[in-house]
Amino acid sequence: MSTPTLLTGRDPRSEWALLLLSAASGAADAFAFICVGQVFAGVMTGNLVLLGVSAAGVGGHAVALHVITALVSYSFGVMCGAWMSERLRWPLPVMLLIEVALLAAGAVLWALDLITSHGDRLGLLALISVAMGIQGRIRATPTNYFTGTLTSLVSRVTLRSRNEGDGWVAGRLIAAVAGAAVTALSVRFWPGAAATAVVVPAVGALLVESVPRPLSRG
Repeated sequence: MSTPTLLTGRDPRSEWALLLLSAASGAADAFAFICVGQVFAGVMTGNLVLLGVSAAGVGGHAVALHVITALVSYSFGVMCGAWMSERLRWPLPVMLLIEVALLAAGAVLWALDLITSHGDRLGLLALISVAMGIQGRIRATPTNYFTGTLTSLVSRVTLRSRNEGDGWVAGRLIAAVAGAAVTALSVRFWPGAAATAVVVPAVGALLVESVPRPLSRG
């Protein structure tokens, strides 16, 4: 008797989940940069540059401390994601649920105005960076760093070798910008809800990935 297997080919639901996670990434980085300490929660390339600038004496020790916190926390999140996915073999929705729980905890702390000191901000940055590290590890398709994605897309467009998935690729880039823009607007007009802008798209991705995939017999 044949064994049911997941349908092969591009799954629009997974693409929508990637779009939502990209939006969450853009929102998380915008929130961290604007509200926490002018560093990024998920874009470690930018943080490495900031660390170099700080080491050269520009930006002060506070920036260096924030950068190191983000780097260490993101790395810890990657370690957790690797362990959960490769050793424990947890389903993707379970791992996304952990990410959402971390982001939601940060949003609650921010909304209740419990982040009042420099140490509190470092803790909040660590929380969000761990979540971004998990997200970066459990999905093979990048959703929180886009330089390679942009390079590949522009190269294919230039060489007229576009493929059917390039619309989704461009969508992820747009989603990251949109997530950052929504967060910035929230900071401006509704500061207490700024961190919620990070949680909402992540919850959407969790819901999409939780829908059972249709099975085929092969």
